[in-house]
Amino acid sequence: MFKKEVYIQRREALKKSLKSGIVLLLGNGEAAVNYAGNDYAFRQDSTFIYYLGLDTPDLAYVLDIDNNKEYLFGDELTMDDIIWMGNLPSLKDRAAEVGISTVLPSADLKKIVGTGLAPAHYLKPYRYRNLLILSELFNCKTEEIVHNYSVELTKAVIKMRLIKSAEEIRELEDAGAIGYAMHLTAMNMCHKGVSEREIAGMIEGLALAHGSRSSFATILSMNGQTLHNHDHSGILHAGRLMLCDAGAENLNHYASDFTRTTAVDGDYSQKQTEIYNIVLKALNDSIALAKPGITYKSVHRNAYKIIFEGLRDLGLMRGETEAALDAGAPALFMPHGLGHAMGLDVHDMEDLGETLVGYDDEITRDTLFGYKSLRFGKRLEPGHVLTVEPGIYFVPQLIEKWEKEKINTEFINFSALKNYLDFGGIRLEDDIIITDKGCRPVYGKRLPVTPEEVKFANTNGTV
Repeated sequence: MFKKEVYIQRREALKKSLKSGIVLLLGNGEAAVNYAGNDYAFRQDSTFIYYLGLDTPDLAYVLDIDNNKEYLFGDELTMDDIIWMGNLPSLKDRAAEVGISTVLPSADLKKIVGTGLAPAHYLKPYRYRNLLILSELFNCKTEEIVHNYSVELTKAVIKMRLIKSAEEIRELEDAGAIGYAMHLTAMNMCHKGVSEREIAGMIEGLALAHGSRSSFATILSMNGQTLHNHDHSGILHAGRLMLCDAGAENLNHYASDFTRTTAVDGDYSQKQTEIYNIVLKALNDSIALAKPGITYKSVHRNAYKIIFEGLRDLGLMRGETEAALDAGAPALFMPHGLGHAMGLDVHDMEDLGETLVGYDDEITRDTLFGYKSLRFGKRLEPGHVLTVEPGIYFVPQLIEKWEKEKINTEFINFSALKNYLDFGGIRLEDDIIITDKGCRPVYGKRLPVTPEEVKFANTNGTV
């Protein structure tokens, strides 16, 4: 948690951004794995953490803007709670830690927000439990609850959370340090005969040892052409590449998200090196371009330009650059966006609506395959925290589909691609903060990224 004043200031800023009414923020409850007494590790709602800092299940917060009052709703510990969980601080004491003086039982929530006397601002629920709570509070069908969420509140929260404060940046740096250690370990363990599962388990253990958990399900596989590959059943063998996309959530729930692609035993073949260096140039040039006033949508397009021209030099693509970009041809090799916002969530605030977070009235989402997958396209501002993650992937089924349907045949050398169908994929990813004049890494020490640096880390385990 931060100092009490941080949460008070955030709630005061939220109040000023809305004209009137009642703001309702629901915390999360516990969720059962397979029966009521066996729960998943509790994770509080990120917006609730941002404004309240309280990491306890089954809480609700109400801000009555018109009457300048705020309430925390929850229930004090029962004797059973104390027996099983310990004699924790009272809810009233916890509320005082974040500047709230009025604490009421959960049963009183409807008395405040269910009267209909003032417009109620709430965020679109992403958990079924909270959907049902809202449905009961407002005596509405669940479909109405989903449809009637407050766009005004959502936009106000997004505007605040997108710009990271100094204390948030320190937390992100801490998460970055854990992520750095995770990836350095993965590089060092990337040797033939080692199981993917052993490496994934080792680095997730580091996330738990130094933070609260992994910030998302670890992607670690020799089959890097599958973008979100959570299957760790392979045994590493010579000649293959291991793509590792992983990050940590620190003790205050801020995230990191890095990707590196390591050759087994550190030895990249000529073909792997050629593709790797195109991705590396796309990464470095994208970071160099990212600065205030530039749209991330334009940085994404430039990454496609680098990928197209690099693959054209290898004989895998052909034609004029701008025409190929307009046609969406490079998306065959990078069918995802260049990056996303990051903070308390690894894909920051996507529960609030990916398009609302990443786009606005000025910058709208593309409709072309690949381009439309860019999660964040807005004009960059100081305080934005983003991932930069270009990649090149050879997905046999997608290549076969495009060839069969004659998609972008004027730009793609399908016959030359036959020699790459077993290649896999390469992705490289760093986290950046937009500064007043440009950007900088979230964590000051950059992970090994050139083939030479990665080989050294693979051999020595340190850099």
